[in-house]
Amino acid sequence: MSSEFLWYIPNQDRPGHRGDDVVAGHNSLDTLTSHALACEQHGWGGALIGTGWGRPDTFTVATTLAARTTTFQPLIAARPGYWRPAHFASSAATLQHLTGGRVLINIVSGKDNLAAYGDTEGDQAHRYGRTREFLRIVRRLWTEENVTYQGEHFQVTDATVVPRLAKPPRLYFGGASPAAERVAAAEADVQLFWGEPLDGVRERIDRLRQLSRELGREHPPLEFGLRVTTLVRDTTEQAWADAEAKVAEMARTVQADPIRKGAVGQQRLLDLAERGEVLDDNLYTAPGRFGGGGAGTTWLVGSAQDVAKSLRKYQDLGISHFVLSDTPYLPEIRRQGDQLLPLLRA
Repeated sequence: MSSEFLWYIPNQDRPGHRGDDVVAGHNSLDTLTSHALACEQHGWGGALIGTGWGRPDTFTVATTLAARTTTFQPLIAARPGYWRPAHFASSAATLQHLTGGRVLINIVSGKDNLAAYGDTEGDQAHRYGRTREFLRIVRRLWTEENVTYQGEHFQVTDATVVPRLAKPPRLYFGGASPAAERVAAAEADVQLFWGEPLDGVRERIDRLRQLSRELGREHPPLEFGLRVTTLVRDTTEQAWADAEAKVAEMARTVQADPIRKGAVGQQRLLDLAERGEVLDDNLYTAPGRFGGGGAGTTWLVGSAQDVAKSLRKYQDLGISHFVLSDTPYLPEIRRQGDQLLPLLRA
């Protein structure tokens, strides 16, 4: 199976995300377009565009960047509840049609400021039950006509989405709780993992494959992806010096330890620091102690050769989708595209 390599475009109203350069117009159309075009020019298939209340609207940003590029694939993060399934299915189908099939979708079920946009949510079982219904309805609307679905969370009656799609967008999904894994095993196309050590990823892949069999998965086999920070420099020594300097700056500026509660996947990452500051060959856990979150909690650190070696070990486990990033984002699109990607595609 060939691998897919995506970058990350932060889509943040405030500058300086995770140490990014603070520049005028950091989230302007021209700046965001420069990132998307750099992805095209330096070997990336596209980029994840993040979502959350308080950010510019992700779908609007993705649509604009798709219009200004020719091969760039936006991996559009979207939340059930922020979107109704029929509305989302129609919007995504339209963009998939207009771009000639370049749309990728990342369904996000984590916490958000729901009250700000009029949404409500129950416990974890409710949240993931709603996500599963959302995925089922969207899939049916992309492939069937006159869809009727009466669920606990969503309903549609005699719904047909146009245009019809010969190639629907692929559905990416994250989450490490048992409830999340059951959704992924049954309904997602790609399960995304955070930057865990190899043994943890191996365990989760085995469990998800077994769950797929137990749940009677109706779709093609589930595929797996890795979302992680990759700090690449010309030499191993320079990479570690820069990584330690970045963490020292985080320790100086962050006022409190990260809250060790919340999403199961985030807690798994934070707990890795108890096993050691460096796991496997070069998985750096220290950022999580000083405010790193999500993909910024653990970093793969080293020369391009070091990081490529580590990523190939994930490939050997069955990972075929990679969403990488480091800051400052634009220079790293170029550096890692030119130095790292050729080693992974050799």
